[in-house]
Amino acid sequence: MALTRRNVGMVVAPLLALLVWTVTPALAYEARMVATIMSFCLVFWMAEVIPLSMTAFLGVLLAVMLGVAEMETAFQNLGHPIILLFIGSFLLARSMTRHGLDKRIALFILSRRFFQKSLFRMFLGFSGISFLLSMWVSNSVTVAMLLPLTLGVTQLVCQPEDGKNSALYFLLGIAYSASIGGIGTIIGSPPNLIGVNYLAQQGIRIDFLQWMYLALPIAVSMYVVMLLYMRYFLGKSGYDPQAVKAYVAERQQQKERLRKGEQVTMAVFILAVILWLAPGIFNLMGMEEAYTFMNTYFAESTVAVLAALLLFLIPPGQETGGRGTLTAEDLVKIDWDTILLFGGGMALGQLVISSGLADVIGRSITALLDPDQRVLLVFVLVLLVLLLTEISSNTAIAITFVPIIIGVLNGLNLPLLYPVLGVVIACSFAFMLPIATPPNAIVYGSKLVPIGQMARAGMFLNLVGAVLITAWVILYMSLVG
Repeated sequence: MALTRRNVGMVVAPLLALLVWTVTPALAYEARMVATIMSFCLVFWMAEVIPLSMTAFLGVLLAVMLGVAEMETAFQNLGHPIILLFIGSFLLARSMTRHGLDKRIALFILSRRFFQKSLFRMFLGFSGISFLLSMWVSNSVTVAMLLPLTLGVTQLVCQPEDGKNSALYFLLGIAYSASIGGIGTIIGSPPNLIGVNYLAQQGIRIDFLQWMYLALPIAVSMYVVMLLYMRYFLGKSGYDPQAVKAYVAERQQQKERLRKGEQVTMAVFILAVILWLAPGIFNLMGMEEAYTFMNTYFAESTVAVLAALLLFLIPPGQETGGRGTLTAEDLVKIDWDTILLFGGGMALGQLVISSGLADVIGRSITALLDPDQRVLLVFVLVLLVLLLTEISSNTAIAITFVPIIIGVLNGLNLPLLYPVLGVVIACSFAFMLPIATPPNAIVYGSKLVPIGQMARAGMFLNLVGAVLITAWVILYMSLVG
């Protein structure tokens, strides 16, 4: 048998699972079994033994067969609103690709002199858009919208011998920028809202602007680190600005007027963005009733599905024979593997919570910490949550660990606001695995980002993120005494 990563994974996975089962006899059966299954799945994910989505399904199926989950409820997360958000945003991105709108926007960006000067400047433009948009729009929607544009640009400007490497770091940068930008506002990421709600139950209220005041410095500093990190890799890639200028000049001469398919896609896209941004605008303006109405009736998932349905309903003239801007053929061309991966991953994350494993891990770690060593305490809590988020839903981890950590901090007579802020932000700083965050899953679905390289690039940013969050939290705590 050849010594391939896949074959190594098939051997290591059951051995690691057996080891975990052997060293955890003190755990309840459900928690012990879920820990064993998760260790098995982690190796399968890292080694890509089978498609990642099927590994997630295998983990849930094992949980059912071993008596720690019920078949009726084990796969409920496949109907989770975020899955609908995935489907709707993927179809929106598909329409942009089908009708050439992504290439038109890519050409517009390429034609700007500032971005033409280097590959890194081009990356700066795309990652900056991802960072800013994700503060107001779901990070998964942001990345799904930018994915076809990013792919188009890298195919145009990267030289063949190293184009794949450039595309890899372009895509990782877009995903990481969205995750980082999402911490900048309360509505940028679900864990933010969860943390604010838990703090409100403790009598600590944070308004929209106060959150931005505290979280934006962390987001900006992490984004700068990510830019410098990606610049190191992109600097190794070949880039010919003259070729780009020649390409732009040629294409601009051939540029057609906006076709009806592009017009419909752009109109639906703008409508979706307005509806996604509306709750945040109403919240900033203090219009609580309008904010509640939009969140109730026009949630992100609802808007994504509505946009997709409009694309199927509205015909773009004769371009599709009188049919819709999207047709039935487009349904099979979106990335169902990524959609199933995240659904299965959330199902596994729910098992980590329902089995009590997350609670055991949280209490075991925090019980070992000395309240007088604030730096170490905050760093361990942040790193723990950050690593757990790699193998589970960040929303699920926030729901589970924030109340645990609030209880620990209260028991140690430590202030709540800043450590809880750090832990909540850490929920969005998982950069290593496709299942960790929707942006990671989406760029993995491009088939240009091997999981091994994502893990290697993400490990460095995970550690830097933990250090940065800790530094800011300790600074905030020192400023208030």
